[in-house]
Amino acid sequence: MNEIYKGLIYSLLILIIGSISTIVFTKIISRILNEFTQRTKTKTDDYIVNTIIKVLKPIGFVLTIYLSILMIAYDNRIENIVHGFFKLILLFLLIKCLNKLILRAVERWTIKINDEAIISMVASLNPLIKASIWSLGVIFYLQNVGVQMAAIWALLSAGGIGAGLALKEPVQEFFEYIIILLDKPFQNGEFINIENVWATVERVGVRSTRLRSLNGETIVVSNSFLTNGIISNYAQMNKRRLVHKLGVVYETNLSKMTIIPKIIETIVDSVEDAKFDRCHFVEFGNFSLDFELVYFIPTNNYSKAMTAQQTINLEIIKKFKEEGIDFAFPTQTINLMNNKTREEKNQFAL
Repeated sequence: MNEIYKGLIYSLLILIIGSISTIVFTKIISRILNEFTQRTKTKTDDYIVNTIIKVLKPIGFVLTIYLSILMIAYDNRIENIVHGFFKLILLFLLIKCLNKLILRAVERWTIKINDEAIISMVASLNPLIKASIWSLGVIFYLQNVGVQMAAIWALLSAGGIGAGLALKEPVQEFFEYIIILLDKPFQNGEFINIENVWATVERVGVRSTRLRSLNGETIVVSNSFLTNGIISNYAQMNKRRLVHKLGVVYETNLSKMTIIPKIIETIVDSVEDAKFDRCHFVEFGNFSLDFELVYFIPTNNYSKAMTAQQTINLEIIKKFKEEGIDFAFPTQTINLMNNKTREEKNQFAL
């Protein structure tokens, strides 16, 4: 009985002394580290110090309780249970602290890059990072308490193969998602075309991407469909090149034909969102004399481009009418001859 009372007294003393020492030691360490962080301009070290200080006090109390319980544990089995339990608590506190520090470091790294796509990708990977750290911690704990890992590794390997086969497509789509974020063939809000799908990108998801078509409906496509297809991204155009053919009637005289390129150049240059490139008489068509007009619209805004094109077309119609130049339209001329005329032509040929 005396041994039991002595153990209880020692246990109580350790609990009291340990608790007081933990509080005092934590305050001293906190003051020293805070003085150090005040000398620096960055806030990252402040976060690290605050995280460490928050975990020091619980660790101190856990160790104090652990040592006090050992003073009254006279059975080896109880000691083993106590060892395993407190190792688990310490591991929990350390992994929680490590998770915060790693995620903070990754967050600061993404902020320095200043790329919305990378920030979005890292944010989506945060649960995976946390799960990986916890998994490594659990494996370390099991190995530390003497669990035979051979059977567990075999079970995990078999489960991994089965999970890999079952999750083949979701995992593939996830990696395609990472490729889209890193390679950036398009971003949210940009207008694209892929395999006759014309739409605006609304959101790039982990497995699929949502598009908003010209008609207004939502189109959901897999990420692999986008990465394996040919994408035309109109939002990243610096300028649009427009090519048009204009046909005038064959009766147009030479002087009018000569001034047509100059007329069109003047019209294009007068439009704010257009830049003239060239205009040439290129072809004798079946029913028209054809000119080819090429000009650029220095904008990726489709509505502005169409407005500029409409303005140019209307001005061409107006100017041609003023100059007396007629546009050609599909026609076919049929020459009719009577029998007498045909006989005269045949005699003349003989």
